[in-house]
Amino acid sequence: MSPLPQLNLNLGMIRETNSALPEENGEPIIIRTDSELKKHTITLIISDQEVGRISLKIAEKEIEIPTYKLTVTDDKTNETEVYQVTRDTLTFVKSKTRKSFLSFLGFKQFDKTSFLYENIAFEPQQEDIEKFDISKYRKLTPDILTYEFEGNGQNLMLYTGDINSFSIPKHIEKYFIVVDGNNGKSFIGDILYREKFLKLTPKVELLLIKRKRIVKHFEYDDKGKTTKLIYL
Repeated sequence: MSPLPQLNLNLGMIRETNSALPEENGEPIIIRTDSELKKHTITLIISDQEVGRISLKIAEKEIEIPTYKLTVTDDKTNETEVYQVTRDTLTFVKSKTRKSFLSFLGFKQFDKTSFLYENIAFEPQQEDIEKFDISKYRKLTPDILTYEFEGNGQNLMLYTGDINSFSIPKHIEKYFIVVDGNNGKSFIGDILYREKFLKLTPKVELLLIKRKRIVKHFEYDDKGKTTKLIYL
């Protein structure tokens, strides 16, 4: 059952000349003049600004993934906090080894192996910014907060928690991982603080800003460092 929205009542002093109710002690009767239902909103903004990198385990190998600026605010406190978030969903494609000229002598340590990953990114299709109402899809445990929602016919997830424990659910096609340097606890605490301050479970909306350039393939060395980017 959805929580009741916050009731904001404005009281006004009105003298009604045609009112059948008499004035008391020469003072006008106080009546309610305005009744407004108001529910506050927490807004998450995923920008197109790359701000860092994290190591993420994909296909049994740790590779570095770019992160983007994530801003959290709400329309009551107007307090703003900034985090990092991933925007790319990578899948392993193949590996290839380039042999050195010493390889035929048995010195394999000079061979170089690269690993190719395909990126299937989720981006706004029609506008530069796409909005999603994710309030109804929140799942919270002591250490993990997720929002699962749908966009353009695809199942999406915003995940907050220990990135080393993250595993992609089978029904999820694209995901965003929040990074706060504290295994997700800072971000989770921020959301819970805003919910408590706003007194009611607020609406939560996600704004996704379209990127101008999308990487189609990431190539990594044997240490998981990026060696080549191939753009769409």
